[in-house]
Amino acid sequence: MSDQSPPFRTAAVIPAAGRGVRLGPGAPKALRTLNGTPMLIHAVRAMAASRAVSLVVVVAPPDGAAEVKSLLADHALPDRTDFLVVPGGDTRQESVKLGLDALPPGIDAVLVHDAARPLVPVDTVDAVIEAVRDGAVAVVPALPLADTVKEVEPRTDGSPEPVLATPERARLRAVQTPQGFERETLMRAHETVTDNVTDDASMVEQLGEPVVVVPGHEEAFKVTRPLDLVLAEAVLARRRANDGF
Repeated sequence: MSDQSPPFRTAAVIPAAGRGVRLGPGAPKALRTLNGTPMLIHAVRAMAASRAVSLVVVVAPPDGAAEVKSLLADHALPDRTDFLVVPGGDTRQESVKLGLDALPPGIDAVLVHDAARPLVPVDTVDAVIEAVRDGAVAVVPALPLADTVKEVEPRTDGSPEPVLATPERARLRAVQTPQGFERETLMRAHETVTDNVTDDASMVEQLGEPVVVVPGHEEAFKVTRPLDLVLAEAVLARRRANDGF
């Protein structure tokens, strides 16, 4: 009998079914281009850059799976990584669940990554995977906040918003992706938590399971507004100049 344990296998799920209205009219956000290449392709390559990731599942717009499959076929991707495209749902939570349902047996850890974070470095991806491999059931990369944060009473009429509190900044973190999970824990969260939440880690929190933080990276920012596109292009230009990226 062999003493060798089976390999620890990691898959990444990239929900890319949103429209990205804050970037303005045009193609869905994930299909906007950076340096002539769709953000989605940058995000897929960022996940596949980790040698620990054996499968990347892209969750496409419900009517756009064929287009996304064609897009992946048109761009060079690592041969060592498998790629799968599945149609998404009406919400991000539904899309992630559909991506999870498409995972084959034998996957131990799952990364959930925003297609709108196309420039996350591989070191950040590997740090999240390593933390799950070491026993964490849920891991998020995050950065300390540079700005003071105020809790306010929201106003919808445009009037000034009253400040309710000033949280202690040292205890706050800005969370990024990929978020990493022990597969069964994430599946249980999606089968149990019905509220439409903003990230998968908060679903695991609602199960009462611990979530831990590893250092994020300033280049893992989310491309949401037109100015973010300018910043992302600048990061790519710097990478090309420094590393021949």
